[in-house]
Amino acid sequence: MYNDGNDVRVFMPRFGMISERKFQLHEVIRLSGMNIIINDLDQPLLIKVASLPNERMQVYFIDNEEYFKRKQLYFDDEGVAFSDNDERAIFFARGVIETIKKLNWVPDVIHLNGWMASFIPLYLKTFYKNDDYFKDTKLVVSIYNEKDAAFENNIEEKLKFDNIEGLTALDKPSFRKFVGESLQLVDIVLKGDESLEDDLESMYTGTTSDKKDFVSADAINQVY
Repeated sequence: MYNDGNDVRVFMPRFGMISERKFQLHEVIRLSGMNIIINDLDQPLLIKVASLPNERMQVYFIDNEEYFKRKQLYFDDEGVAFSDNDERAIFFARGVIETIKKLNWVPDVIHLNGWMASFIPLYLKTFYKNDDYFKDTKLVVSIYNEKDAAFENNIEEKLKFDNIEGLTALDKPSFRKFVGESLQLVDIVLKGDESLEDDLESMYTGTTSDKKDFVSADAINQVY
């Protein structure tokens, strides 16, 4: 898409395994500095930027010492899911949304990849539902066979603090439950893997959103 002249930007967490020196990340002061309140606690949002080699396409890293400094992604070295994965997902979702608004950039399409990104449509359709900034933006989500894990029981309280209630995903909340919730809130659902595990396949076939089968990276423009 970028090579076709489209303005493509990537947003992702700045996990601790990502070397700031190697990839030449630098903080963007005008985008950083705001606090995101999660469960009545202020968490500072830091935005760091790097460019993909030979592409000049910018990657925006959502950073916070409390949530993303650790070297692992979602599980510790013993394979146990981090107890604050829910807060990390909320912080990431709100961080992406607020950063896009600060950039004064209105995307035509937001393509969501990975369970953590499933919180973005959830927040856009609830917490930000009266904000017209994204009213013309289409949402596309790709589903992958990611490892599942349960959230802590108090995720309901954290979402309720943002006036988000009544979610189906709050019945035994987990990564995949929130992916399933997001499928009903987007415009198009794609298979990120050619073959999905049974529970994900059921979510895919059961969604009322428009569906597309697996699409290779070279053909993704056809979806947009």
